[in-house]
Amino acid sequence: MFKYLKNDLPASIVVFFVALPLCLGIAVASDAPPFAGLIAGIIGGIVVGAISGSQVGVSGPAAGLAAIVLAAIASLGYEAFLVAVVLGGVIQIAFSILKLGIIGYYFPSSVIRGMLTGIGIIIILKQIPHFFGIDKDPEGNFVLFGGNSNIFSDIISIPANLGVGSTVIALIAMGILILWSSVLVHKHQFFKLVQGPLVAVVAGVVFFIVAQGTSMEIAGTHLVRVPVPDSFDSFLGQFTTPDFSVIGSPEVWITAFTIALVASLETLLCVEATDKLDPEKRVTPTNRELLAQGSGNILSGLVGGIPITQVIVRSSANIQSGNRTKMSAIIHGFFLLISVIIIPNVLNMIPLSVLAAVLFIVGYKLAKPSTFKAMWSSGWKQFVPFIATVLIIVFKDLLWGIGIGLAIGIVVTLYHSFKNSHFLHKEGEDVDDGKIKMTLAEEVTFFNKATILKELDALPENTYLELDVRNTTYLDHDVIEILEDFAFKARERNITIKLVSQRGIVENPESFIEFFKLEKIS
Repeated sequence: MFKYLKNDLPASIVVFFVALPLCLGIAVASDAPPFAGLIAGIIGGIVVGAISGSQVGVSGPAAGLAAIVLAAIASLGYEAFLVAVVLGGVIQIAFSILKLGIIGYYFPSSVIRGMLTGIGIIIILKQIPHFFGIDKDPEGNFVLFGGNSNIFSDIISIPANLGVGSTVIALIAMGILILWSSVLVHKHQFFKLVQGPLVAVVAGVVFFIVAQGTSMEIAGTHLVRVPVPDSFDSFLGQFTTPDFSVIGSPEVWITAFTIALVASLETLLCVEATDKLDPEKRVTPTNRELLAQGSGNILSGLVGGIPITQVIVRSSANIQSGNRTKMSAIIHGFFLLISVIIIPNVLNMIPLSVLAAVLFIVGYKLAKPSTFKAMWSSGWKQFVPFIATVLIIVFKDLLWGIGIGLAIGIVVTLYHSFKNSHFLHKEGEDVDDGKIKMTLAEEVTFFNKATILKELDALPENTYLELDVRNTTYLDHDVIEILEDFAFKARERNITIKLVSQRGIVENPESFIEFFKLEKIS
């Protein structure tokens, strides 16, 4: 792993710059102590990074779990919540032992995208009070409607409770983030090495120091509050331990299963994305990844940290910075640890409104308007489960959203499939000439994703594959994506693909999506 240290060390610095503000921001969004976010980032880098089989993925506290963590802390209390984190890690290890690493393939992409979009919307709504520095309920309100106080009533009250200093630096930070990502990052390599979120945080610290004693001074209640140790013993005293006396509580177990399920789904989704981004196209063993994530969550819960997943923001920054091995993820974890020990006083000068600006961008990336447009363009079979998942997550809760979105996806699938079988027919297995014929059934849905993927990955190199779709009338969008990914891998493995359709024979089509549109296969 040390062979490529010249590549991994610079990448680890970039990832550290990205991770530091996000660890603090996601902890704030979760209504957890900022130190808990740093604990999760350290463990995600060092422990999960060491165990994981991914060479490009970076783990840490995830925005996708913020809504769950916030609700769990509010209902259970922090020490009982930590028990749920530990149990969630144990459940993830059980998932790994049961080889459930393919679980992500059994959830339609429309529901997973709906889950991430709904979480993005919640993150944005929750950070509005922080952004404007209002003193009333500075952590935001989790209730959308009803009661004497909810998110929308807080928004309406902003003009009367506006924190001028917090708002000014939040707007400055937002401008830096937008300018950095849309303009400066394309101008010079320096702007790729030094990330926008770090610059925004530094600007926030400078503003706090300069504004002291003026009308724009930011109150201490609207700053990050990380404990400052005066000795090694006091540093160890910052860690919180779980209260295992509540281990028999049904609510704790429900929270644990929710954390395990959502963290596993988000991790597996990220693994799928990062494997596609990896220039070397290495394949991450998913069951080993669940083992790594579960181990990380057990340790994080035991010492007071929030849940961990593999995270696409940090992972993509790692890849774009030219890392070669997982040493970059491990080293970034050590950088986080050093920052907690050496500069806690500096961390306590960061305005919460600056972290809110960073999280606004994170939420926007999860809930981009282009996502809604793309799902609408994919047809009602994709859009209905997607929008139902989003709305129910935002107005009810995450588990209800995922469950109802999945139920709708199943109903849509059954509506199209009840008359036909969903099997992948493979012929020519006994013929030792390198030629294999695979015939897709009349209707192929996301339930067939794992089977098709397994069959395609099992094909030996130098195979001549004949894919017969003459009888196929419905091919799920998820399966088309798998075929497109396989077309890329096939070139690397010298596999020739011949598509046999009603229009004739096509050798190695450039785009399966365009091909099936021409074939008028739904």
